Amino acid sequence: MSTELLPPVAPEVLAEAVEQLTARLRKKLDAAIADCAGRATAADEGGAIEIRFGEDTVVTLRPGPSGAVTTAEQAVCTCLLAPRCLHRAAALGAAPIADADVLSAGGTDEGAAVEPPASTGAAEAAPSAVSEDEPVPVTEEPALTPAQVRAAGALWDAAAEALSAGVAAGGAVVQAELLRAAHSARLAGLPRAEAAALRVVRGLRAARDRGQGQRLGDLTDAFRELLAGAVALVSGAAGPGAAGGARRAYEQGGSLRVHGLCREPVLSATGYGGVTTHLIGSDGTAYTLSDVRPGGLGRAKGAGSASVALGGAVLDHAGLARGGLLIAGATVSADGRLGAGKGVRATPLRGVDWSEEPAAALFARPVHEAMAAALAAGAENGTGADAAGAGLLGCDVEVLGAAGDHLLVRVLDGGTPVRLRPAHPHPELPHAGNLRLIATFPGLVLRVLGRPDLDRAASLRPLAVGPVPGASYTLRLPEEWRGRADLGYDRLQGSHFPREAPASTSAPDGTASGPVTAGPDPLADAPLWRVRRLLETGVAGGRRAVAEAARGSETAGFTVPLRRAGLVGAARLAQALAAEADRRPRDSFGRLIDPSADGYARAWLASAVHLAVAERSLVAASWN
Repeated sequence: MSTELLPPVAPEVLAEAVEQLTARLRKKLDAAIADCAGRATAADEGGAIEIRFGEDTVVTLRPGPSGAVTTAEQAVCTCLLAPRCLHRAAALGAAPIADADVLSAGGTDEGAAVEPPASTGAAEAAPSAVSEDEPVPVTEEPALTPAQVRAAGALWDAAAEALSAGVAAGGAVVQAELLRAAHSARLAGLPRAEAAALRVVRGLRAARDRGQGQRLGDLTDAFRELLAGAVALVSGAAGPGAAGGARRAYEQGGSLRVHGLCREPVLSATGYGGVTTHLIGSDGTAYTLSDVRPGGLGRAKGAGSASVALGGAVLDHAGLARGGLLIAGATVSADGRLGAGKGVRATPLRGVDWSEEPAAALFARPVHEAMAAALAAGAENGTGADAAGAGLLGCDVEVLGAAGDHLLVRVLDGGTPVRLRPAHPHPELPHAGNLRLIATFPGLVLRVLGRPDLDRAASLRPLAVGPVPGASYTLRLPEEWRGRADLGYDRLQGSHFPREAPASTSAPDGTASGPVTAGPDPLADAPLWRVRRLLETGVAGGRRAVAEAARGSETAGFTVPLRRAGLVGAARLAQALAAEADRRPRDSFGRLIDPSADGYARAWLASAVHLAVAERSLVAASWN
């Protein structure tokens, strides 16, 4: 469905419009939303969008200063049933869901960067920084209030019903219930739970529209995070920070001396684009400085050479990635993102080579230790297997060759085979092209800096590469690149590689000796894929699909291999899920005795959490 012209809509506006419909109109809502494709046109008055239904019915959306429809009065219809009409609800349902950061963007200063909404899975948005005039004081988070517990309970109920319905039955009415619960969570001061609910709604929409790049596994993970967060809030087991923060808190960091490591393009599935420059402090602390705004691919490509908006610094992001800054009055968030307040002053510094401290420490740490720390941090922060939540990992590797859709390398001195995958799959970004060129030089030794892929066995998404000090068969980069190439912006050429290949890794004619095999994959070889398929079946087809998939002899088909592999816990939880999905007790009149989806959601969540922990353990083992 092509609705690019439609402005984002606040969740509560859409939820209220759907609630006002009669039961008869709700049954027609999904078909009416699909019929909105191509109807949107720009009105004569500034910023308004019109959607025409027939000859005499027009829905007009007038977004506010933030660019989003935030009140019911900004969506009007000319029919006699308005505002409780199908046309108005369909137009709002066809529009994208506005993120909390988008709703507050109307008051952002012109020089401030905007935080991108969460990605739907089609594109991995890298962390970005929001410029703040003043740091927000950080206070100890109090215990949850009764209102927050009630909001979390409502969110659990809505998520459980959506999971029970699945993508097949998760239409606009089910999504509206989730949006209403998400709005209640925002009002109660639970922005993290609200964001998780919005990710699920966007995932349901993408799955129903069969959008390009949509992965059922991403929606499965989104359901797991939403349900796990909601049940932790309701039970009181949530730790400090579980509620999240509506604004990123910035503290005074005093004077900082930071050096550039690399830069990476940011491209969000929700239309945001820009750049994130990764920095390292003199004490080894990681920092990021970002410039992310609406603009998509064009802005992601151009922002790599845009000026740095920090304390009057004269550097651009390309210069900062190979240079440094001395920052006075710095403001820093808890996750290392630099703010650009009015009191911040920055002076350019000479950059450091990757072989110099403090950057050299990134490559001196054994990779298995760095991965263990990354996985532990992901589990503690609740990011699960989200690669965007992992820190940077550096290592020296030897190129083995192309293996399928990735580049296979071997860690020097450790011998661990690692798969290098593009940090961003978009064909107009040079990530994939650079890796394909590197694959034609087997035996080449590289220094790689990238983000570990926490949901794949021994996989790294490289952001930059450079020559290995003292190696003869390594990269020959231009002097102005200062010993590193940003794979998302710099395009490697044949002149950047040595001319003669080692005899042991080349054929007599000088070409590569042939394709290589990736070797064993403990994550793919384990029968845990059967559990993931069962969970994804539930997300796609709902509770009934799980019951049908595990009925009769099919139950033994996925539990027996799990028990044989020693995964008794996974087998037991999967069997309990199948039994709960098929448990539909009825009275003598055929009516459901317990229509609630609570028990099914708990069984699904238990199996999903166990699967995530088991997969994380196998990923950690693959790096040893």
